[in-house]
Amino acid sequence: MSSLRESDRKWIDSVVKQDEIDRFLNNGRNFVDEEIIWNQLEKQKNPPDSRIKEIIAKSLELERLEPAETAALLNCRSDELWEEIFAAGLSIKQKVYGRRIVFFAPLYISNHCVNNCAYCAFRRENRAVTRTCLTDDQIRAEVKALTAEGHKRLIMVYGEHPASGADFIAHTLKIVYETSHGGDEIRRANINAAPMSVEDLRKLSEVGIGTFQVFQETYHPETYRRVHPADTLKGNMHWRLYALHRAMEAGVDDVGIGALFGLFDYRFEVMALLLHTIDLESRFGGVGPHTISFPRLEPALNTPFVENPAHLVDDKDFKKLVAVIRLSVPYTGMILTAREPESVRREVISLGITQLDAGSNIGVGCYASGEKKGEKQQFELADNRSLEEVISDLVDLGMITSFCTAGYRCGRTGHYFMDIAKSGKVHTLCMPNAILTFAEYLQDYAAGETGEKGWKLLEEELGRLPGEDLRVKVSELLERVRNGERDLYL
Repeated sequence: MSSLRESDRKWIDSVVKQDEIDRFLNNGRNFVDEEIIWNQLEKQKNPPDSRIKEIIAKSLELERLEPAETAALLNCRSDELWEEIFAAGLSIKQKVYGRRIVFFAPLYISNHCVNNCAYCAFRRENRAVTRTCLTDDQIRAEVKALTAEGHKRLIMVYGEHPASGADFIAHTLKIVYETSHGGDEIRRANINAAPMSVEDLRKLSEVGIGTFQVFQETYHPETYRRVHPADTLKGNMHWRLYALHRAMEAGVDDVGIGALFGLFDYRFEVMALLLHTIDLESRFGGVGPHTISFPRLEPALNTPFVENPAHLVDDKDFKKLVAVIRLSVPYTGMILTAREPESVRREVISLGITQLDAGSNIGVGCYASGEKKGEKQQFELADNRSLEEVISDLVDLGMITSFCTAGYRCGRTGHYFMDIAKSGKVHTLCMPNAILTFAEYLQDYAAGETGEKGWKLLEEELGRLPGEDLRVKVSELLERVRNGERDLYL
């Protein structure tokens, strides 16, 4: 095993601020109450059909579920009722977000890491990985390659390492925002990075990040300890568990949670994601996670752990867990990534997904070169279609592609976002902007059939907007887009 350098060990020792954990604990206990989770899963083991129908009805009213209700859904055994659950997921999504899907691309900045996670190709001991940290010029080249395809939103990803701390992240974010290509630009960059202190998170808030993501990977304490060695920074479960509490305290009011399915029993992880949501909402005035992600374990270079995971989640159960998350937190965004193959993505989108990536390349520095190099990747992607191919597929499903970032720039985050999401009004604000950004894409990037059917769908969606005044306003803005203006929004 590759040992830590003394400088890295000192850095790890300096990162964790125990008081920034303790103040969120409840009598010394965290919110992942194993007893509650297992007890509820046992008590709700054989829910009657009437119980499941009541829970579905509650979700359709956009009310967050309680642990007992989520446990009942996870224990549903009726294929007929599962079809009702699946249909409810789509109905809820459209009620809150409309017929639109927000697109983004992952941009890996660095794969240097002090951790040694059993499932990750970037783990410290993996000598098969080519370690890379992008320079400013390399970041500019990556951004230009992405915007040339039509991307406007990023999730920037960093290894957990002293070279990629808050100051470095803030610097790279500035580079991304300053880079343009033919008049195009990245309008919003979200961050997936290591847990940080409140002080460091304030630096990112000041620079203007979008959503800050930290995935717990697994909420099961024993499993967490087994896959995250104690001599690593990630080995401190509580530091990671309250990463997003600290972000909210620091003023980053859009945060994203997630679990890596396949590390432990998926039912436990779904329950824990709900408890995480509840704890955030209880502490921050009803504001919980902006998004929930649910990646599955994927093959990774020189990583035996992922070859035969004990808790493998098959496609049938994956579909169920996604639907249960949708019903459990009906107003929260849900992200489905290119980890999943095309066939799974097409089927799962209809369960209530709000965000997708496409045209993704997770090799560090590989957008500009077009390389697909395993030795620079954290794991293997299953859906390698281009952005246009995925958008074309969505058009066939009757869904509008959105690159909208107006919400962030107009202050529709945190409390504001949660209020309109819980009242089912997000789509009334965001669908007009989705139409405008989709029109930009069709005008500037779509070719042939994608453009033709895309404009047809766009006109249909324009006709569905509520109120003649709004339709007229958006029509006027659309004409300005056709005439070359960009970045118009309500």
